Amino acid sequence: MIAVIGGGIGGIGVALGLVREGLTDFTIIERSPDIGGTWFANRYPDVAVDIPGIVYQFSFAKNPYWTRVFPKGGEVKEYIDALADDYDLRSRLQLSTEVLSREWDEPRKLWQLTLSDGRTVTARFVISALGAFVEPKTPDIKGLDRFTGKVIQTQNWDEDYDFAGRTVAVIGTGATSVQMIPQVARRVEHLDVYQRRAVWVFAKPDFTIPRWVQTVFARIPAVQNAIRFAVAGLVEVGLVGITVYGKQVAPLAAIPALACRAYLFTQVRDRKLRRKLTPEYGFGCKRPSVSNVYYSAFTRDNVALITDPIAEITDTGIRTADGRERTIDTLILATGFEMSNSPSVYRKFPVRGRNGFDLANFYETQPARAYEGVAMPGLPNTFMVFGPYAWSGSSWHVMVENVTRHAVRVIKETLRTGAQVAEVSEDATQRFHDFIRPKAADTLMHGTSCSNANSYYIDHHGDFSFLRPTTGYQSTKASKTFPLNDYRYE
Repeated sequence: MIAVIGGGIGGIGVALGLVREGLTDFTIIERSPDIGGTWFANRYPDVAVDIPGIVYQFSFAKNPYWTRVFPKGGEVKEYIDALADDYDLRSRLQLSTEVLSREWDEPRKLWQLTLSDGRTVTARFVISALGAFVEPKTPDIKGLDRFTGKVIQTQNWDEDYDFAGRTVAVIGTGATSVQMIPQVARRVEHLDVYQRRAVWVFAKPDFTIPRWVQTVFARIPAVQNAIRFAVAGLVEVGLVGITVYGKQVAPLAAIPALACRAYLFTQVRDRKLRRKLTPEYGFGCKRPSVSNVYYSAFTRDNVALITDPIAEITDTGIRTADGRERTIDTLILATGFEMSNSPSVYRKFPVRGRNGFDLANFYETQPARAYEGVAMPGLPNTFMVFGPYAWSGSSWHVMVENVTRHAVRVIKETLRTGAQVAEVSEDATQRFHDFIRPKAADTLMHGTSCSNANSYYIDHHGDFSFLRPTTGYQSTKASKTFPLNDYRYE
């Protein structure tokens, strides 16, 4: 049996790949009461995809009926639900069930999974699809627990809360805030936005897709395929190419930075405010965002951008380092997540493999590494949808398909040989690490322009392990051609 951990895009994509390859003995274990991952959990105002929907989908399950260039969260959730129904995945779901720990049983050559409902189940293979962002991060700010008003974390949005007449503060200006802040600003009496670092934002070429275009996509798939190929190339240059090659080819990062500055100038004419909204790090050091209303939201009379450091949160407001206290009745935390390679995640949810291998200890003490970003020595019969140096390509779906292809090839070889165990060799893992790490070290992330970015692209060891510093084509080819004998079969 195969246990797929996670029912988001990663887990559902893995499940679809297993079904397509005839590997139907699997279950999907999802801690939420429904599938969808981030598209189920995140319901803050205006939540949407920040890359065009035509590439935000699986290559084998294209949706011709996206209603917008950048689909809203609800539409993405509908796409995921439709896939689950079309491939009959509902019967294989265990919802509202969290995997508390994974322990390798060496005598039985099985994984033991301890679940939140008290059960312990076994699996021959485990495919972990936790994603990149695992646990919501609560900021370590003095006095947060003292605040007597309403606290909303963006990952647990209160859809019933009435913002009318409220005095609100938002902490954080990442991708979530770029979408959420303009909508909240329209509803509240006053909004304070606390920013540590500005974010690069460019205009969002978003518009409704006419029905006749959807019909053409549905009836002539080649048209959608051609447009998807072109858009995927542009997205990969924007999201991956600049970050990976911007150090060697300076204009790759300089040109979009100038474009973003020009766009900011058209939206905000106040020089002092514009300076606050301009990042002090280079373009590509963090994931850029797109919005047509984010910058202009700060020109509203009821919105204040605050860049003074927060000293503490009081019973009724926020005090900054300059001694000023601003009274609020509602606090929104848009402070991100613990990353999937954070040791704290696996202290809370232990993963223990062969010969004393502990995933938390590994991430804490060793440079992050995994063969092709998918498998680690010491974790037999285990594959990760998001491992170190795994994500490459125009969208998350490229990585999901590549990891699934990798895992399926190994699982089928294990079954073909009659083996019980497949474990990637140390030599193969080191060979991949020797190939990928120098490429990562020569990226924009290790240039001077990113020195003060504090990007989650860089792990706690100082390595750029969040992205795979190759093209999506190279990653896809590798998933099809890596030597199966890089694994040991027992």
